[in-house]
Amino acid sequence: MKVAIGGPLKVAFRPWVEGLENIPDEGAAILASNHLSFSDSFFLPAILDRKVTFIAKAEYFTTPGVKGRLTAAFFKGVGQLPVDRSGARGAGEAAIKSGIEVLERGELFGIYPEGTRSPDGRLYRGKPGGLARVALATGAPVIPVAMIDTEKIQPPGKVMPKLMRPGIRIGKPLDFSRYQGMEHDRFVLRAVTDEVMYEIMKLSGQEYVDMYATAAKRQIADAAKAAKDAEKAEKKQV
Repeated sequence: MKVAIGGPLKVAFRPWVEGLENIPDEGAAILASNHLSFSDSFFLPAILDRKVTFIAKAEYFTTPGVKGRLTAAFFKGVGQLPVDRSGARGAGEAAIKSGIEVLERGELFGIYPEGTRSPDGRLYRGKPGGLARVALATGAPVIPVAMIDTEKIQPPGKVMPKLMRPGIRIGKPLDFSRYQGMEHDRFVLRAVTDEVMYEIMKLSGQEYVDMYATAAKRQIADAAKAAKDAEKAEKKQV
């Protein structure tokens, strides 16, 4: 399935890549990437010879019917791993557990430290609970990755992608072994996450925003709602 999907993606979009030599030929490693588009999880695996596993909502794998089965087969084929978001702590703990299992098998684990797609193309503050905890619990190196222009290919809400060349920059592996055994220290988790985000920022050239993307999305939604309410009120006065 990876060959069947990856081949056409490379032919159709011709992604350019820098730093491919930073991906190890074998052994565990964490690929920490910015997140601009739904398609990020497809372009990165497409250009790698090794399998990389990302996490995805369990709903993608459990939807009934023919469409649901096809969707599940597609996500499994491109290396997506279902994560059940139910339970007391939800997807966070499930993602950490899944990531550790992938790395303990000596494989590549992909993660988006921002936790969600950027709402406006800028780089947002990384969440320390996932990436840093997995890295410190396993000792796996963290490889920063920058996706370039993928938000222009498939903006949020758009189903059909635009044919254009995205870019992928892969940085040098980061070693956090000096913090081994400190995965429950919140200051260490913050320091590790910030170091990774700084490297992603240098690779991507994105403007950095020191707030979480989820908070930014709420602000944008609230502003849009306020503007819509103001427009309605103005029409009533006319």
